Amino acid sequence: MIEVDAKAERQSARGPKPRADLHAAQAIRAGLLGRCPACGRGALFEGFLTRRARCEACGFDLGAVDTGDGAATFIMQIAGFLVGFSALAVEIAWRPPLWLHLVVWLPLVALLAVALMRPGKGLMTALQILRLRQDPTARPDGSSKAR
Repeated sequence: MIEVDAKAERQSARGPKPRADLHAAQAIRAGLLGRCPACGRGALFEGFLTRRARCEACGFDLGAVDTGDGAATFIMQIAGFLVGFSALAVEIAWRPPLWLHLVVWLPLVALLAVALMRPGKGLMTALQILRLRQDPTARPDGSSKAR
């Protein structure tokens, strides 16, 4: 569990302050669990994949963090790799009929993609927030200020 110290619990007019001392591993874990990567306390999602505009715990502007289609791209590659090579191994070992491949592997790839999508989007959000923290010239839309 993410530790909460007294300094992070101080109230401001908007609520608790974002935790600048939250380490990368804690932010990534919070993102994977669907918590706000900025503070580790508030919920990251309102729906299944709809990210909240602001964290209710720390007031961090989650809407400004743009992950694009990065999570979907990585999840499709991971699910395709796992299911594709598993299907290939089963075909080489046992040579089942084509209909059996379709019945087993198509639902499995769909289930795997849906199951990994929310943690993947949380991870991408956490990584984007960490990148914004490390590079003060970076903007939430991914561009940088001229130096």
